[in-house]
Amino acid sequence: MSILLAPSSVAKPGFVRWLGVLAVMLGIFAIVTTEILPIGLLTAIGADFTVSDGMAGLMMTMPGLLAAISAPVVGVAGARVDRQRLLIVCTLLLVAANLIAAVAPAFWMVLASRVLLGITIGGYWSIAAGLASRLVPPEAAARATAVIFAAVPLGSVLGVPVGTFIGDIAGWRAAFVVLAILSAAVLALLAFAVPALPAHQELGWSTLRTGLTAAGTRFALLATVLIVTAQFGTYTYVTPFLEQVTGIGNVTALLLIYGIAGIAGNFLGGNLVGRSPRAALGAAATLMAAALLLLPVFGHREFAAAALLTVWGIGYGGIPVILQTWFATASPDHAEVSSTLFTASFQATFCAGALAGGLLLDRTSPSTVLVCGGAIAIAVLVICLSDLSEKLAH
Repeated sequence: MSILLAPSSVAKPGFVRWLGVLAVMLGIFAIVTTEILPIGLLTAIGADFTVSDGMAGLMMTMPGLLAAISAPVVGVAGARVDRQRLLIVCTLLLVAANLIAAVAPAFWMVLASRVLLGITIGGYWSIAAGLASRLVPPEAAARATAVIFAAVPLGSVLGVPVGTFIGDIAGWRAAFVVLAILSAAVLALLAFAVPALPAHQELGWSTLRTGLTAAGTRFALLATVLIVTAQFGTYTYVTPFLEQVTGIGNVTALLLIYGIAGIAGNFLGGNLVGRSPRAALGAAATLMAAALLLLPVFGHREFAAAALLTVWGIGYGGIPVILQTWFATASPDHAEVSSTLFTASFQATFCAGALAGGLLLDRTSPSTVLVCGGAIAIAVLVICLSDLSEKLAH
């Protein structure tokens, strides 16, 4: 692998460097919020275009499909492109995606905007994960990385509930307008605070293939496929469940509860994964399975629904950091390779899970969707326990 020599990327003053970290974090926050915002606005958007909840779920499917494809394609095609420029181009696409969704006269245009979003996700995520060490001095890299990835749970805690609230009071299109404005502000901050970041490691198809054969990667791929299917085959359609089964017209408060629990889960998962990744994943899968299987039984009561959403949020909150750490451990010397593989596998399964959940929802009920997701989460737990048993036996 060739190394492209470049001047120091931390030449800017310390305050500006941390502004660069903040800019990258806000970019991820805007992307995550845009990607999962339809969860809170699903029924409103579907009603506006007279499409079913399952069909409206394509808004979740399209970005995942395109992100899974674009992560390796953008990574390889832009292997020699300055990372700051790639971030700016991806953010421009994000602005365009939100504006198109806000003014779309037909549902197909909303889906077209989600295609642009998918390209943004794949391109931005494939390089953002490894940037912290290039934006700040080595001794601050771990803290900068934590700041950048705090955007993922914050997207659920702040982005989706606030976006849903805006949609409730001003219409769902207004939520996308606000996201377009936020994305434009992030664009300006990236241009100002992030220095030139010439490609540090050349990413190619051969390096991606090497990453796929690394020890632990195959298990990480299997775990990703199962647990992400369980999550987004169900959470994508949690709003119809809360409206139809729990009987709540405004789901913003419950989504906020779920998001806050997700932040707690993120920190818990981060602490546990260093001790035992399989045990951490097994614990997260257990919490998810319990919540998904019990919601159809007790979810008709608002208090019980809130409690089980809290358990669900804690369980899933740790999943991204657990899986990402697993991929990074499998390819410790190739940050962008592990980030690209994680992004592609996560988003491909995101897409498949949302699609499968939508097809099932249109043919059954929201409760059935949750039960199936809970069964998949149990399968993850069984795999983790069997793998742990084998290791203990040896």
